[in-house]
Amino acid sequence: MSTLTLELRTRIENTIRCLTVDAVEAAGCGHPGAPMGLARPVLELWHSHLRFDPQDPQWPLRDRFVLSAGHASMLLYSLLHLFGYELSLDEIRQFRQLHSKTPGHPEFGETVGVEVTTGPLGQGFAHGVGMALGGQLTRARFGRDGNGPGYHYIYGVVSDGDLMEGVSYEAASLAGHLKLGNLIYLYDSNQVTIDGTTELSFSENVPQRFEAQGWHVQQVEGEDFQALHDALKQARENTNQPSLIVVTTMIGKGSPKYEGKPDAHGKAFGTEEANKTKERLGWPADQDFYIPEDVKSYLAETIDRKITERKTLDQKLESWKSSHPALDLAWKEARNPPPIENLRAILTEGMEGKADATRKHGAAVMAKVAEQYPFMVGGSADLAGSAAPALLKNTSAVGIAAEGDGERFGGRNLFFGVREHAMGAITNGINLDGTFLGYCGTFLTFSDYMRPSVRLAALMKVRTVFVFTHDSIFLGEDGPTHQPIEHVDALRSIPGLTVFRPADGVETALAWEWVLTQAQGPVAFILTRQKVAAFQRSENFDNSLIHKGAYIVQDPSEGNSDLILLGSGSEVPLLTDSAALLEQQGYKVRVVSIPSLELFLNQPEAYRNEVIPPNHPLVVGVEAGRAESLRIVMGANSLIYGINRFGASAPWKMLAEEFGYTPSKLTEWVLSHLKKA
Repeated sequence: MSTLTLELRTRIENTIRCLTVDAVEAAGCGHPGAPMGLARPVLELWHSHLRFDPQDPQWPLRDRFVLSAGHASMLLYSLLHLFGYELSLDEIRQFRQLHSKTPGHPEFGETVGVEVTTGPLGQGFAHGVGMALGGQLTRARFGRDGNGPGYHYIYGVVSDGDLMEGVSYEAASLAGHLKLGNLIYLYDSNQVTIDGTTELSFSENVPQRFEAQGWHVQQVEGEDFQALHDALKQARENTNQPSLIVVTTMIGKGSPKYEGKPDAHGKAFGTEEANKTKERLGWPADQDFYIPEDVKSYLAETIDRKITERKTLDQKLESWKSSHPALDLAWKEARNPPPIENLRAILTEGMEGKADATRKHGAAVMAKVAEQYPFMVGGSADLAGSAAPALLKNTSAVGIAAEGDGERFGGRNLFFGVREHAMGAITNGINLDGTFLGYCGTFLTFSDYMRPSVRLAALMKVRTVFVFTHDSIFLGEDGPTHQPIEHVDALRSIPGLTVFRPADGVETALAWEWVLTQAQGPVAFILTRQKVAAFQRSENFDNSLIHKGAYIVQDPSEGNSDLILLGSGSEVPLLTDSAALLEQQGYKVRVVSIPSLELFLNQPEAYRNEVIPPNHPLVVGVEAGRAESLRIVMGANSLIYGINRFGASAPWKMLAEEFGYTPSKLTEWVLSHLKKA
């Protein structure tokens, strides 16, 4: 193995810097400053500390690297290319271009080696906390004597911007509380933001802030790679605290004009300054995307060393498997759950014809799911007592050792505290780690706090389950601040998110079955606080139709319907009651439940037309919210019966009367329109 001299180390660092300059110049836009300043500390991390195999990017024993400062994407792309991942130099030449593997911010699933999508600042930080928690949960279940899965670290780079965002504060607080000793972040302290130096807006004492939150904090100069080496070693040895290493760097290092200045952050240097930068770094100005042969040769040896280290760890893993065959089988089943026989029957047992709040239906079904899936873990933002979601029985709280058990991560109930923003990101991170199915929940109105994390789950196709309860004005006395109006429509508007608003226990159970057997991305449950009446479906109803997203609940006994009443959740029993009143007036009414608009839209046109025939005389969509999202399936002759104002503070039955969600008032409204027609 060749020796990494200071001269060679500097050439590798300058390769990263100049690849960054060239890629940003070719694109005409980008963020060269942070990659240039971070080249030395992050090279030290990747070269001497990070555990990975570029030939097998999904190797489960690998360390994870999170670039929370996602604008510094060329730093990561350069490292992935230089360290042998499947990311060609041609892809780097196509930086920020259509269909390239090098988008402006790292995208999970688009680029090999990218562990998490990091665009919105602070999100990478919080997702990394979840990945570290996922590792600790895995280690607690399977690790024995320092062997087995879960013994990996989460390393990351965070910026001033990441630490200004509130989500990082929430996530850091919980990470410190849980003592996530497998989490190590480098804080790129370059004192620069887009608008100028940090003195404009950011003067807090970051080390003291993290120390107050229970973190192990060290400070090093970014160019002192030996000091960073020692700091990383100390961070790994501290198993009871997450670590923050404050690394002082110079943004745009190497640029004669922009080094240390805000202009280095987010724009191309221009040809003249790019050439001057290369000359200053001892680089050929007439060659773009240049990688010296000695750099290639040395890093090829480094890649071989990494692969050899992987083989050594795999041998230990094989020994663990031999010694613990039952644990090995459980780990495989956790990562790739086998089909469960009679799952639908198990989940639907006792749910038919039962009047209750759908949040309580949800809690009952989740208890059954937890029995079948022992590696499901999750919790709520201080609302477990309100079944949002309910606590799992026969398991302890994560972070608190069960009586007689010294293992703090052996439980399955997560207490996120009042940290909705971080809760969504942390749960995504648990799922990204790959062993556990993570879920979380809160009141629907607080999904506003979680929206960035929900959106990222959809963008990454992560199978996070979001459980939102208290889904309408009918939560009652807490008033309009807690009563969602626009939220169901807002969630339905997120591409890739499947939203379920079940009307009863059967729909809730079938929704969970779909999650466990068919989901390829995140799912949101929308559940009621108030009791919902049971309703009668058509005779010989095939409950597999619920997986089609919408189905006919009841139809006229003879002939075609004059009217279709369409709705979801707590409004479905309202529709059946109103249909009975309308039939007394001589109208033939079809009632359609639509528990998932997304699933219905994915059905063949023939099925959609069967449920809602084109050019039907009248389709009325009813939900206790804006309900505008229903229009997409209702056809030309349609009306929305929704709410276009905020709610009020009162008992829910009084609100139903006030806002017109009673059979008589809905019927009266429909009749007025039928008579006009």
